[in-house]
Amino acid sequence: MSDLYNVSSSSHIRAKDTSAKIMLYVAIALLPASVFGIFNFGIKALVLICVCVATCVASEWAFEKLIHKKSTVNDFSAVVTGLLLALNLPHTLPVWQAVLGSVFAIVIVKMLFGGLGQNFMNPALGGRCFLLVSFAGTMTSFTYDGVTGATPLALLKNGESVDTMKMLLGTTAGTIGETSVIAILIGAIFLILMGVIDLTIPASYILSFGVFVLLFGGHGFDMAYLTAHLCGGGLMLGAFFMATDYVTSPITPMGKVVFGIVLGILTGLFRLFGANAEGVSFAIILGNLLVPIIEKFTIPRAFGQKKEVK
Repeated sequence: MSDLYNVSSSSHIRAKDTSAKIMLYVAIALLPASVFGIFNFGIKALVLICVCVATCVASEWAFEKLIHKKSTVNDFSAVVTGLLLALNLPHTLPVWQAVLGSVFAIVIVKMLFGGLGQNFMNPALGGRCFLLVSFAGTMTSFTYDGVTGATPLALLKNGESVDTMKMLLGTTAGTIGETSVIAILIGAIFLILMGVIDLTIPASYILSFGVFVLLFGGHGFDMAYLTAHLCGGGLMLGAFFMATDYVTSPITPMGKVVFGIVLGILTGLFRLFGANAEGVSFAIILGNLLVPIIEKFTIPRAFGQKKEVK
């Protein structure tokens, strides 16, 4: 059948930008965090990034070859998935586990549900959570400068003091791409300038999370405590690069705000009251599952249409 007659999922919004162009912009925006992660953690970080990207591309190509479907690896979505997954991994993770997580992200989360545009959750986060559940030991083991220790968020959760300047710059323990807020913001600004994302979801996410921490963190209006939470973990990476995923986030204006607030509350609940010091990945995945409900109740009424009175 001709490509002209293929039926695609919503939304049917016409734009000059292609999927490949948008994904390429996202990959470029992730370069500052990637380069800093390699500089910060060394050759092991580079190896994991290359392995995840290569495995994701190969998995998508092989799956489509197996089911006799036209290859879509040239849309760069598999590259972005591999890059995001790698940036969410500790640099000490065994390579075979990174390969397993990459295959799970592409085959199980993305391709089995129809490929790009039809996955129900962010593939990179799906792969990360799969690894976190399956290999909790290696996924929560962090080494910096040859010393194995807790991340700043874990220290914060235990009531210990942290250096917020190091968290801002990124010279601290964590996953490959989450440590440097500055590098992440450089990439985020690029995406905003290119018109790939807007600030609605990231702003509502970060603001609602900040309010939650101030109200329920037990430290009152302690700005140092709030700053540490904002700079620590995967909050910034998740807010700008994963919560804004076109496929798994709402398209309605009010829905984007509600989605961001839901993510902020969930992240706050997981971080402050959960067993784990982090919470961004699970918060975004749960938020992805709620998107259909959020969109159902936030669809704007058509002009001239009255609300039904029961």
